[in-house]
Amino acid sequence: MDLRGIFSYIPEVIKPEERKLSFNVKLKWTLIVLVLFFILANIPLFGLSNNALERFEYLAIILGTDFGSIISLGIGPIVMASIILQLLTGSGILEIDTTTSEGKKFFQGVQKLLILFFIVFEALVYVLMQGLQAAPGFTHIVILQLILGGLAIYYMNELTEKWGIGSGVSLFIAAGVSWRLFTQAFQFINQQGKNCLLDFKETLCSGKVFVLIQSLINKYPIEFLSAFAAILSTLIIFLVVVWVQSLKVEIPLSFGRLRGYAIKWPLSFFYASVIPVILTAALIANIQLLGGLVENVAAPCFDNSAAEQCTGAAKFASYFGFLGKFVGGQPVSGLAFWMGSTNILELAIRGGLMPKHFLQGLTHILFFMFFSTLFAVFWVKTAGMDAESQAKRISASGLQVAGFRQDVRVLENILDRYIMPLTVMGGMAIGLLAAITDLMGALVSGTAILLVIMIMFQFYQNIAQQHSMDMNPALRKFIGK
Repeated sequence: MDLRGIFSYIPEVIKPEERKLSFNVKLKWTLIVLVLFFILANIPLFGLSNNALERFEYLAIILGTDFGSIISLGIGPIVMASIILQLLTGSGILEIDTTTSEGKKFFQGVQKLLILFFIVFEALVYVLMQGLQAAPGFTHIVILQLILGGLAIYYMNELTEKWGIGSGVSLFIAAGVSWRLFTQAFQFINQQGKNCLLDFKETLCSGKVFVLIQSLINKYPIEFLSAFAAILSTLIIFLVVVWVQSLKVEIPLSFGRLRGYAIKWPLSFFYASVIPVILTAALIANIQLLGGLVENVAAPCFDNSAAEQCTGAAKFASYFGFLGKFVGGQPVSGLAFWMGSTNILELAIRGGLMPKHFLQGLTHILFFMFFSTLFAVFWVKTAGMDAESQAKRISASGLQVAGFRQDVRVLENILDRYIMPLTVMGGMAIGLLAAITDLMGALVSGTAILLVIMIMFQFYQNIAQQHSMDMNPALRKFIGK
């Protein structure tokens, strides 16, 4: 049996029979998926022992999840499968012609297999390597719950893509980041479980807005500067991203058979959208997670008093010690440290800034720029967004570039002047912006804020596009719905 035979056994969400769903139907299913996501995020894993789950906070934001819940895997398997498949197809190791209908189906089938593999693989890794440590006798139950939660996220993502607005991956990230952003700003229950609003002057709050007010009342200059810097950084990041999102190139298109009717097709500066940042941030998150899990397993090999226990899995894991060492869940050395970021602004305010933090910031920026550009190019080439695919779509819809004859080769040549340069420059720019926002510090991760703003803007574009298609059947045909 070949792979195509296996694809038929994988359950999938059926596509709607209507060629075009109404906005109300899409909104309904999007809201249903969103409610299900928050419900699942609040269902704790049964049989989970006490874990230092706070070290997974950054990973939880990027992977659109809440560690310790039944959906602890989040979008990790989906993203990792996409990364692997993008690398295989982009490098030519796996040759799949995504310009044909059969090629697209095969690509999607392989992607499904990879996602199912990573759901099982990551569930095993999280539990067996004690990232999410199960209580004695509950190992298999915790693994099963993680697999079920991973499948739930996968099918909720598929449901959103076929019946809702946008993609489930973007929806889950936006929901998680928005909730954390709100709680970081207005959390009134502190780490001791006390309500600071009941005794505002004496009981310390967790939310930065309340901390700012308390520090003014109690005259704590360091706390005031720290809270003010976090809030100001968030506002600056928001304004910069909104401005950059407005940068675009507009190509005038006209209908060959309809004189006097023309539209402008916008090419965003971030042509590959937010996908490169999601893939890059998820890659860093997974490397940091793997490094922490490896350190747990290989601990006997790094402890002279337990050297006799350095056998089997521990010895094998020790070979990956280059991934780094962790203190309190944060990387302090190795690859995970140099790929990661530190809040330089916070350290400067509190007097803990050292030269190594500047060097780490430089390597973080270079890493983000390189991989964001790489993933942007791969994504455009494999997602049917390249000049050739777009030219064929425009030509098939009866549109042409104003002032040029209707020839797919002419269209491709014109589009190629813009699409690939925008892909490369946009990938580098969004990587630079994401890295800098990480280093500035904010109410939540700078990358997370960048993601949620761009995702919200993308949702707005999808909604506007839906209304445009409702009004103009020719435009609907061009977009391919």
